[in-house]
Amino acid sequence: MSTIQNPILPGFHADPSILRVDDEFYIATSTFEWFPGVRIHRSKDLQNWQFAASPLTRRSQLDMKGNMNSGGVWAPDLSYHDGTFYLIYTDVKQWHGAYKDAHNYLVTAPAIEGPWSEPVYLNSSGFDPSLFHDDDGRKWFMNMIWDYRSGRNPFAGIVLQEFSEAEQKLVGPVKTIYTGTEIKLTEGPHIYKKDGWYYLLVAEGGTEYDHAETVARSRSIDGPYETDPDYPLITAQGNPESGLQKAGHGSLVDTPKGEWYFVHLCGRPLNGAYCTLGRETAIQKVEWTEDGWLRLANGTRYPDMATPAPDLPLHPYPKEDVKDDFDADALSGHWNSLRVPMDESWCSLKANPGWLRLYGRESLGSVHNQSLVARRQTSFQCVAETSVSFDPEYFQHKAGLVIYYDTEDHVYLHLTGHEEKGRVLQIIRTKNGVYEELLLAPIRTAQTGAVQLRAEINKDTMTLFYKDERTTEWTRIGPVLDTTHMSDDSAAQVRFTGTFVGMACQDYSGMKRAADFDYFLYKED
Repeated sequence: MSTIQNPILPGFHADPSILRVDDEFYIATSTFEWFPGVRIHRSKDLQNWQFAASPLTRRSQLDMKGNMNSGGVWAPDLSYHDGTFYLIYTDVKQWHGAYKDAHNYLVTAPAIEGPWSEPVYLNSSGFDPSLFHDDDGRKWFMNMIWDYRSGRNPFAGIVLQEFSEAEQKLVGPVKTIYTGTEIKLTEGPHIYKKDGWYYLLVAEGGTEYDHAETVARSRSIDGPYETDPDYPLITAQGNPESGLQKAGHGSLVDTPKGEWYFVHLCGRPLNGAYCTLGRETAIQKVEWTEDGWLRLANGTRYPDMATPAPDLPLHPYPKEDVKDDFDADALSGHWNSLRVPMDESWCSLKANPGWLRLYGRESLGSVHNQSLVARRQTSFQCVAETSVSFDPEYFQHKAGLVIYYDTEDHVYLHLTGHEEKGRVLQIIRTKNGVYEELLLAPIRTAQTGAVQLRAEINKDTMTLFYKDERTTEWTRIGPVLDTTHMSDDSAAQVRFTGTFVGMACQDYSGMKRAADFDYFLYKED
């Protein structure tokens, strides 16, 4: 029997929403403060997945300038009806403290690749929205409702309201249809209809190590909903030996031959605690019991690293290039920016053909205008490498290779200017928001020509190297670094993304000094 190996979407791919249209499957995942918004992958066999689209590519659809870390796009929901794809998403402006400024929107498209419409604003009462298309043509919108009042459960339950496609707005009464179980923190609703039942799937327990997914059902879409007496459907809580932790928040799909699968977020911790790759997407085969409840096919509530594959022909996709030479007219779907879209004012493939040019803007601590282009780290053992041509005049000019979790945690091997030494290499580490220069005497490098920069990541450690026109071999620079501070789990406040590797450029003098990057190599060991 063939199996699917988990995770199916490694690296930061959280909150999966799965959909089948005819014989093709799609998964939409959260992107938080990274632009473009939402990532969609496609598959024909549930085993092999290929990046398909990022629907939110324009600032008119998603403007996250100023959004706090781990804000932005939370838990998208992808659905399809009558020739149209529907994508529901939240743009979270701030989420610390009592309030959640979370705005819910809808965009549509005739094909998964687009063009995707301008957004329709829906509400701001909570996050994790989704849309259900009923058999009678009516459409129902759900989200968890946030109750900030003192003495209340802030995760106050799942609310339901009708969406009028003709009026392009929510209409009618808002009804709380489910308040969850004692696991609490009820969120992430999805409704499915089968055999006359409406099945409501919700995430519970928070998105850390107590995470879970619970199923309830009703004969009427607006309830009352009965909780599965053998809940939760899935969790890793109480099973610390499992290779997949944080199991929960997911969605359901069937195959053309009637097999059922559940995709869910998960984390693979290093040293028992640190998910440096972020929350990933895994899949489990599920089965329906005689009395109409859903169970994992493995007979437990714990996720497996491998699950039985469906009865579908294999459909592998071409292997992706490990090296980007920046010779194309546009950057591939691997690449992301922070909060705002890439445009010619700061990120150009045209200014110096065959190179990626970044114009220096704000610091790595900025939540507004960073010149940073990066891709997900998707393996615990990998190499990231680039070559940068840059002539810094002052210490305010910086450009180089960045390993980045968020504004509070990152490592930056870069070229900069020094009053006595000229062009030098420096390593900045920001750990839990504390800035540190790891080379108290920066290293003078060749004063002209490109400099190659390299990071070798081996699980919880990272070693940095450089090579310039004076050398033919890689030279190690700085100490061996711990990577675990770049994880969901290392901060005092929970956070939701994952480690990225990429290129950045800063200019605090206002001159917009440019750096040219000849290539970027990302290779998994």
